[in-house]
Amino acid sequence: MFLEVKNLDAGYGFMHVLRNMSFSLERGEYVCLIGPNGAGKSTTLKTVAGLLKPMSGAVTFDGREIGGLPANQVAASGLVYISEEMNLFVNMSVHENLMMGGYLIREKERLQSRQEYVYDLFPRLRERSRQLAGTMSGGERKMLAIGRALMSYPQLLLVDEPSFGLAPKITDKVFEALGTLNREQGITLVVVEQNVTKTLACSQRGYVVEFGAINVAGTCAELASNEHVKKAYLGV
Repeated sequence: MFLEVKNLDAGYGFMHVLRNMSFSLERGEYVCLIGPNGAGKSTTLKTVAGLLKPMSGAVTFDGREIGGLPANQVAASGLVYISEEMNLFVNMSVHENLMMGGYLIREKERLQSRQEYVYDLFPRLRERSRQLAGTMSGGERKMLAIGRALMSYPQLLLVDEPSFGLAPKITDKVFEALGTLNREQGITLVVVEQNVTKTLACSQRGYVVEFGAINVAGTCAELASNEHVKKAYLGV
């Protein structure tokens, strides 16, 4: 398995959120986590990414145990997390934010090549390369957050709520870009998303997270036809 999360317990202080969370994915997959607010989806991503220390359990990435490692070491291994808040450097330009994303890349040509790829993927960022990130629209900031994550040549992207606060047309562009990264770059994706219809249409497999654990798993077609998923999340 490329990523394996096994019997993971985690939370915030005395708040126990994840309880025996277990799931896995192969290299190159596009997997989604769906479920109600407060179920533990974002907590799962933060724990895998090293932003939260697990209480117990194991996280294995590309054959290496990373559970409990600090976030900078996890990111250096090729696993990059894009938070819902995006956490951009708002007083820096688009170009400067991208350069911060590629700070681990020492070869100048490789860094420039990656920046050109990001600009080709999101032409608006090329147009706004000198603009301060804090003055951009929500959709532009989302594109910049994804672009900054790509600068380090990640193998696995954990993306938290890519459509949050975005207009439908911008949401489509963001999901189109994620699909391109998966198909053309072979980047493995784990996406947490409240827009269940959209994410099931874009990803390959999914897990339903409820009460801090996996309740239902299957291909997206199987989840879309599951009676519990249809009633609870699709309004059918």
